Amino acid sequence: MRAAERETPAIEVVGVHKSYGPVAAVRGIDLTVAQGETFGFLGPNGAGKTTTIAMLCALAVPTAGRIEIAGHDTRTAARQVRRNIGLVFQESTVDGDLTVAENLRFHADLYALPTASLPARIDAVLDLVGMVDRRDTLVRTLSGGLRRRLEVVRGLLHGPRVLFLDEPSIGLDPQTRAQMWTHLRDVREREATTVFLTTHYLEEAEQCDRIAIIDEGRVVTQGTPAELKSVLGADRVELRTGDNPAAAELLRSRFGLDPVVGKDSVCVQVEEGARLVPMLCAGLDVAVYEVTVARPSLDDVFMHHTGRGIREAPQPVGGRA
Repeated sequence: MRAAERETPAIEVVGVHKSYGPVAAVRGIDLTVAQGETFGFLGPNGAGKTTTIAMLCALAVPTAGRIEIAGHDTRTAARQVRRNIGLVFQESTVDGDLTVAENLRFHADLYALPTASLPARIDAVLDLVGMVDRRDTLVRTLSGGLRRRLEVVRGLLHGPRVLFLDEPSIGLDPQTRAQMWTHLRDVREREATTVFLTTHYLEEAEQCDRIAIIDEGRVVTQGTPAELKSVLGADRVELRTGDNPAAAELLRSRFGLDPVVGKDSVCVQVEEGARLVPMLCAGLDVAVYEVTVARPSLDDVFMHHTGRGIREAPQPVGGRA
């Protein structure tokens, strides 16, 4: 990759809005994604993720604002944008009646890839996801996880600068999802590809270098997973004791904490909860049966900024693009 390409942002979004008639699906988004970064777009269904990714891929035109992909404007240079991106849709779009290699050759024809070097390129991308031995397998006989890998490979075949993944692991079991992420990390390292994905899986967002949380068509915060969680600071320590009200009073008087007594436990918010647990147990004159320490999660971050958990999806704000 040339030095100028490394310096140009893979994605630059400035003041982007998208409306469908009177309905505002995207309400002002600003993003910059560096070349080679894995960037997550985290939000519930209906938050505007799919509409945004359609605009980034030059499949929908913004109502207002500017988008550049690898230095090309999506309005004025849509063709160059599409040459520089790969896209994996939410729904499967591979042809089940063709083999793995035939699906890839069909994609290569669409991008006018050189015929002479195509077999080697197909083997190279299949090797990235451990599917070389499936080259001549009919796609309809593949598992859901293998089909998803094939779609990732197809998106990479023409050597894009940016690979867009719209809910890439939706419908996959946790083990297959973990395997897919192993392959995506290999893709980024070996192909020097920027990965931009939309998701509502918190554990998936944790794999990203940076995350933007979108809610009701707006980016409410962005940063690394650690940065986003550091805003909340304290750990949550939950104790199940022989006398929760008495334990709460001791936590106040001896440790200066502000406990909350629940039905079966007492909880406190503290810095470095794991380090404090031995002192809490030793300093309480009641039996402690169980202690749980929980670090702030991305769901906590989402709730902090929106007032609800990410699983509590709002009503859709716009149509599917």
